[in-house]
Amino acid sequence: METKLVAERRSKLGTSENRRLRAKGLIPGNIYGHKQDPISVTFADKEASALVNSTHRVVSLEFEGKTETAILRETQWDVFRKQLLHIDFMRVDANERVKADVDVVVRGTSAGALAGGIFEQPLHALHVDCLAINIPEAIVVKVQGLKIGEAIHVKELDIPEGVTVLNNPDAIVVRVIQPIVVEAVPSAETEVAEPEVIKKEKKAADDADEKSGKK
Repeated sequence: METKLVAERRSKLGTSENRRLRAKGLIPGNIYGHKQDPISVTFADKEASALVNSTHRVVSLEFEGKTETAILRETQWDVFRKQLLHIDFMRVDANERVKADVDVVVRGTSAGALAGGIFEQPLHALHVDCLAINIPEAIVVKVQGLKIGEAIHVKELDIPEGVTVLNNPDAIVVRVIQPIVVEAVPSAETEVAEPEVIKKEKKAADDADEKSGKK
């Protein structure tokens, strides 16, 4: 699916200039690819952030009266991943095959998790090869029937036609494991206290015997 984004040329570069742009609600970025010179541009923060936070990767870029297809290639965030700092797009042809990362989205709650198992997702994105216009927004994995001890592998996913997954087919995407039960181990204090109590009780008994003998 393709969405639109407007880019404006930026002539000034550098860290201080980029901070100034962000303060004005603009995000610095670049457009490159197809044997053309890279172009330094800016995007409206609201629209760019909405795009990045969505699952869209194919974009119709409007720039100086022209429109061209591009794919989201790289983003930079602040240390808390709350503010988008920079964004790059690569020009593509609609009939060109490209490689891209696609998010794995989990749907449902697994039966194993409901039964007390621990749900894990080792793989959060897939590396795919497909036509630029056919990059999936996301790969959905339904986990309702997943029981404790079971897993879903890459080769078991429902992949759209024309899309080739480049990850290891046997790689685990999601799984439910049995929780580990840790048995309580007596503390060192308990282990030391028992013989101490016995020793005191023995001494008391000895004292009683000694007094009884004296009588």
